Amino acid sequence: MKPSDLRARYWRIVFFFGRVTAAFIWWEIVLRRLGLGRFAARTRAERGRRTAVRFRALAVSMGGLMIKVGQFLSARLDVLPPEITRELSGLQDEVPPEDLAAVRAVAESELVLPLGEHFAWFDETPLAAASLGQVHRARLRPADAAEQGFADVVVKVQRPHIQQVIEVDLAALRRVGGWLERYRPIRDRADVRALLEEFATTTLQEVDYLAEGANAETFAANFADDPRVGVPRVVWELSGRRVLTLQDVSAIKLGDHDAITAAGIDRAEVARVLADTFLQQIFTDGFFHADPHPGNLFVTPRPDAAPGEPGWTLTFIDFGMVGHVPDDLRAGLRDLLIAAGLRDGARMVGGLKRLDVLLPTADLASIEAATEQVFERFGGLRMDELQKIDPEELVRFGLQFRELLLELPFQVPENLLLLGRSMGILSGICTGVDPEFDIWGTVTPYATQLLEEERQNLPQTVLTEAMALGRLALVLPRRADRVLTLAERGQLTVATPTLSAQVRRLERSVARANGVLVFAALLVAGAVLTASDPGVGRLLMGLSVLPLAWALGSGLRRGP
Repeated sequence: MKPSDLRARYWRIVFFFGRVTAAFIWWEIVLRRLGLGRFAARTRAERGRRTAVRFRALAVSMGGLMIKVGQFLSARLDVLPPEITRELSGLQDEVPPEDLAAVRAVAESELVLPLGEHFAWFDETPLAAASLGQVHRARLRPADAAEQGFADVVVKVQRPHIQQVIEVDLAALRRVGGWLERYRPIRDRADVRALLEEFATTTLQEVDYLAEGANAETFAANFADDPRVGVPRVVWELSGRRVLTLQDVSAIKLGDHDAITAAGIDRAEVARVLADTFLQQIFTDGFFHADPHPGNLFVTPRPDAAPGEPGWTLTFIDFGMVGHVPDDLRAGLRDLLIAAGLRDGARMVGGLKRLDVLLPTADLASIEAATEQVFERFGGLRMDELQKIDPEELVRFGLQFRELLLELPFQVPENLLLLGRSMGILSGICTGVDPEFDIWGTVTPYATQLLEEERQNLPQTVLTEAMALGRLALVLPRRADRVLTLAERGQLTVATPTLSAQVRRLERSVARANGVLVFAALLVAGAVLTASDPGVGRLLMGLSVLPLAWALGSGLRRGP
């Protein structure tokens, strides 16, 4: 691509997100601080829909990482309002295809010989176009088909210049991330730069098709004994870094709910199996599919299934983006899952601490109390029942834990980025497939199983804890002596981060109020003096903008 085209792409992305950021500041911060929050709320849904329409048009026309951002948002049916997810849902299937000549050039360069030398038939019309590549149906030559055990394949070919496009898109997103870091509620809860770098790493891995083929084989091996799960086989002889040839496993797309029902398949069972597979991926295998949007999942009917076997298979494709769950992270996640299954608020808080999700200033007692009440009231409810909860009840809950909700003492560790993204998409997919999806019915049996395994390992756990306590006993006298020495010298200080934060918020509130008063005084004085001395009056009215801007922006300044 020409350097001028890449520069234009960069600034187009930055300008779009700049407009969105400016609109958010105006509607959700400035107007709320001026007492016009209700007015902003009345138009929020329509503004969200218009923004989604504009982003969809941008993503479709530009491709690249913008498609991936839209696909992630379109699957968040559990969080985002329907007016946004509806507008973005078309991004799953409506990515414009690349020019055939360019695709053929990439494929033949990677495979060395012309496509006619490798395939008995190659469909020039793409089966699907994705953000980083596109897929064509093909048929293996008879000798290769006999060796592989199948003839029909799909050939995945990278888009030309995709490496350059990714680098430009990432540069634009990093610039936008720099803006987000200036907003304190985001800055306190997520290392935006680290999250973007993690996203960059996984995206660059996604354009290595040899790694994707290896990921598919690892996933298939993990589910080799589960007849409910299917994975396409890789034809390694016809694959490279930019071309990947796979067994054709096309079937009913998971997002086609009507077709699943028409095939006589129980959608509730599909949602349950999908949730089961991800529990295994995370808590057993430590290796998970990190891009499970509906376009990457098929429901394959099996009319020839033997008695006792499922009549369909949940088939996963596209393993370019995968995640790994190290042992320490898996242990924290196990604590959370067991806590959810047992409705145990104290264990939930312990799991959150283990995962480093809570800020140092978090009020653990309030979080535990709120968690216990959430379990007591909402535990066991299906998705459709949760959606019917009286809003006034949620308001009462919010008032009860007002300070906790205002603090929002949570952060997003870097190692939870891909997992959080996948679980968010998964939650939305399960809700879409089965609006009555019972997450508790899936989690509770698995949590019970994990708890039983934990009890079987109790002797080892006790030994580990005993050794830790022994190490602590050895250093405790020395620490106690140091504390007493500091106390005798008058050098002992006690940190109260929560109280200090509350005092600083109060100070800022008073300062903002003073700023608004100065603004009002200058504005009124200027208006009065305009009649007798227009120059001085206009000067005072102009100066009134400074304290107003300071008051509005004081909440965004760095520091707690």
